[in-house]
Amino acid sequence: MMHALTDPQTWISLVTLTLLEIVLGIDNIVFITILSGKLPAAQQPKARQMGLAAALITRLMLLASLSWIVKLTKPWFTILNQEISGRDLVLILGGLFLLYKSTMEIHEKVVGEAEHGSAESMVKTGKKKIGFGGVIVQIMFLDIIFSLDSVITAVGMVDNLYVMMTAVVIAVLIMLVAVNPISDLVNRYPTVKMLALSFLLLVGMALIGEGFEMHIPKGYIYFAMFFSMTVEILNIRASKGKKRAH
Repeated sequence: MMHALTDPQTWISLVTLTLLEIVLGIDNIVFITILSGKLPAAQQPKARQMGLAAALITRLMLLASLSWIVKLTKPWFTILNQEISGRDLVLILGGLFLLYKSTMEIHEKVVGEAEHGSAESMVKTGKKKIGFGGVIVQIMFLDIIFSLDSVITAVGMVDNLYVMMTAVVIAVLIMLVAVNPISDLVNRYPTVKMLALSFLLLVGMALIGEGFEMHIPKGYIYFAMFFSMTVEILNIRASKGKKRAH
């Protein structure tokens, strides 16, 4: 153990894997933000914290069962000459769920608010809102998908289990600090929320592609999202400048 602590390669692996875990956790943060935004304002921070805590527990449990993870990568059955493993099946189902959930959120955002005007009027018209328990269940389901992808990546990069677990803990702690500012930004501006939902659609397609062995580098998706978000932030700042001028 002491030898590992004094080995520079261990620290390089820890920093690299931590950064990777943070990047891979971006889609998790966005999904938690979208779902927690459906709750009353007082419950949203608690839902985000519980969602990330569930992500931490899920990732640590998956890392502790590496032999099961290895079995998941072996083919289970074949469809149209395409071998499908347990991992592929989980990614495909998770991708389909993300596509469905994002599409429904976009529909509610565009059509629902046009019909009812605001969240308050939805209550007045009797539209049923999702409960705290329902939000947590959906977050935990997607946590399994994102955690599986993240853990398999970690296993492929580092051999030391303690390094992998430490990287996961550090990454989730950083995400706990970042999740509230990100959520406030997304919930404050409808256009930013729409971009976040579009990002989840892209991630859903990427997960389905991964499930069918069509690798889509997430760097392309993250770059597209970062570029779009930068343009939108500039638009927001420009709009504020015009309002001050008037």
